[in-house]
Amino acid sequence: MPSAVPIVLASGSPRRSELLRAAGLDFEVAVSPAEEVHDASMDPEKLCELNARLKAEAVASIRPDAAVIGADTLVFIDGVPLGKPADLAEAKAMLRRLSGRVHRVCTGVCLCLPGGPSRTFHGLTEVSFHPLTDEDITAYFALVNPLDKAGAYGIQEHGERIVSGISGSFDNVMGLPVDLVLEALRGEEITG
Repeated sequence: MPSAVPIVLASGSPRRSELLRAAGLDFEVAVSPAEEVHDASMDPEKLCELNARLKAEAVASIRPDAAVIGADTLVFIDGVPLGKPADLAEAKAMLRRLSGRVHRVCTGVCLCLPGGPSRTFHGLTEVSFHPLTDEDITAYFALVNPLDKAGAYGIQEHGERIVSGISGSFDNVMGLPVDLVLEALRGEEITG
């Protein structure tokens, strides 16, 4: 979808880029220098939206001519946010915690528009996991690098090994609720 206003994705996530390309958007990538807030006392939706806004605003300050999309995805279980694991031991602990249970994936999105206004919103998806043994987790990690993924898993990479079902947007679990992003861009007359 060509646009008179340049679109910039404020994320180095290959998954987010893949999702936007699949949606037909023409965009640039500028990795945001913003530091994420890690505050388990915040509501999941507010925390994801705050981090998305920080990321988008940091890039918008150097690209004021563009529509800048910032995003932040977290996995939540028992009200506790699970971000990207620091190491394999933490990744294994995360999958053990998710094993056989339902959790929520929240992706906050901020769209900063040329001239300053912004829109912030989020997508929520419930994900059910199969019961996982330590052997299941080790076999999954042999196929997928869990260290760059919130909750230590990627639904698009051998997700069938660990995920038994979802309720909501698959794209949201990958890292960007594309339908909501396209709706926001169209609402601002950024795309056709």
